[in-house]
Amino acid sequence: MKSTLLSIAALLFGVAILLTGQGLQGALVPTRAALESFPTATIGAIGAAYFLGFMIGCLRGGVLISAVGHVRVFAAMTALASATPLLLGLWTDPWFWSVLRFLTGFCFAVLYIVIESWLNGIATNKTRGLIFSVYVFITLTVMAIGQMMLLLYDPQALQLFVIASILVSVAAIPVALSRSEAPVKPRAVRIDLRRLISISRAGTASCFAAGLTNGSFWAVSAIFATQYTGDTDSAAWYMTAGVIGGAVCQWPLGYLSDRVERRKVLIGTALGAGLLSIFIVLAGRQLSEIQLMMFGVLWGGMAFPLYSVAVALTNDYAKPYEYVRVSSGLLLIYGIGAVIGPILSSILMGTLGPTGLYVFCAAVYALLCAVIAQTMNRPPATDEAQCDFSDAIASVYTASNVLQSSDSGLTNDQRANASGAK
Repeated sequence: MKSTLLSIAALLFGVAILLTGQGLQGALVPTRAALESFPTATIGAIGAAYFLGFMIGCLRGGVLISAVGHVRVFAAMTALASATPLLLGLWTDPWFWSVLRFLTGFCFAVLYIVIESWLNGIATNKTRGLIFSVYVFITLTVMAIGQMMLLLYDPQALQLFVIASILVSVAAIPVALSRSEAPVKPRAVRIDLRRLISISRAGTASCFAAGLTNGSFWAVSAIFATQYTGDTDSAAWYMTAGVIGGAVCQWPLGYLSDRVERRKVLIGTALGAGLLSIFIVLAGRQLSEIQLMMFGVLWGGMAFPLYSVAVALTNDYAKPYEYVRVSSGLLLIYGIGAVIGPILSSILMGTLGPTGLYVFCAAVYALLCAVIAQTMNRPPATDEAQCDFSDAIASVYTASNVLQSSDSGLTNDQRANASGAK
């Protein structure tokens, strides 16, 4: 295992630097937008533009990689992604920012595809769970670090935008100089949403709900924290609290879902996140800043693992040759939710105040519980069919699965076996 991790150390180091810059941008953009007096609905639309770009990047990134290869695409996307934060800091216009965030989402989707398909090419069925669990842990950890960097300088100054640009640029160095052989150029997969819903209505609905709520969190939770406490520094602390909660609870809930019927775990997490959302709404502005951060940790611990468990549930009912298609379809469903969620939640925040974010989340989780409850009469997956959560995590939070297995010379059966750990 040590040799496996050493072989991907350069790639993971590049990922760590890249996503630190991404975490900083995620907290900086809505905070600066609020300081510039952008309407809350406009800030939500800017957040939605990022996820729209991310969706299109997931669907079109494979064309770029097939044309010029992984390393060149990575270099091009880091160049563009490092330019956008500088432009954000130089010109604070809502329409211009929406375009830039769209480009940023597109770039990062393609960057994820490059990195994750590279990791998939190195991994075997025996090591894929380990490699991607380390990858997901690094992703959540460094994004939290990046969010805390918001405290280094005044968000209204240019320095933080420059730091975000530098981090994204420097991330290209370890990847470009990595000795790991780049994977073979991929082949596209056609997504079938009807088939996806028929495989698992509960899993598909959970992914959509996760997109609605998690996308809202990334887009406007900084505004919620700032308006709630009256202090812009709270935005970084609150977003970091949610990410920490998600990182800590990822594996315990996944471990539980391997031993308890996954739909019960999904209802439990949705119910927990919904009740926490309701409590935040009912508390009004009576919570102290420390109490608010504690609820942020708890909410993140319930909300963020929802997608992971939903992916594992859907893969339980899928055929082996459908794993790649299922993962790409779920990612698309999540992306659609992440585009819609910030717009709707920001409208509610404009009407109801900062707690409108959690009014929206509570409503989403209530509907999700009802949908999952209606599917409980379906027999659970057999022990033989159920995949381990440690294997399913290889397809969670990844964009690379919108592409066919890079082993393009294999037969369909061999590709199915090769993707069995996803």
